[in-house]
Amino acid sequence: MNNYNPLLHHRHSIRLQGYDYSQEGLYFVTVCTHNMQCLFGNITNGQMILNQFGQIIESACQQIEQQSPYIRFNIYCIMPNHFHAIIEITSPCTGGSRTALSRPTKPLGRIIGAFKTITTKNINLINNTPGQRLWHRNYYEHIIRNDYSYQNIYNYILENPERWDRDKYRR
Repeated sequence: MNNYNPLLHHRHSIRLQGYDYSQEGLYFVTVCTHNMQCLFGNITNGQMILNQFGQIIESACQQIEQQSPYIRFNIYCIMPNHFHAIIEITSPCTGGSRTALSRPTKPLGRIIGAFKTITTKNINLINNTPGQRLWHRNYYEHIIRNDYSYQNIYNYILENPERWDRDKYRR
């Protein structure tokens, strides 16, 4: 087993240094499959047709929203080998008195981690491949700061299946 040596291993975070990713906000994320394998269905006539694994991805979004009402997938798109979403994090409501402390929200990294864990576990269960990697190690994120950016990203996600033949993630 190789130990981490900061002189040899130069991993740099792509996250915005000092930013609190658990605060309220809108985040654009892209998560790619391991080795860019097309696993979740096919694009036919500009429409994504989900297979059983793609349906697991969709179900995971719903499960996360149900378990954490302060997390909302405003829009998402499951592609054959990647996943795009705008994730909204709001303040959790505790009910009760106005002075009651709300429980802290999960940071974006933990939300993506939960998403990856749920989907990997369920797909590996079907395939009988325990421990098999499903997702690329990291993910892309972008903090959405204004309506113009939100609308551009929303449209990009919405129209993604129509552009599959020109998609940079296509293999």
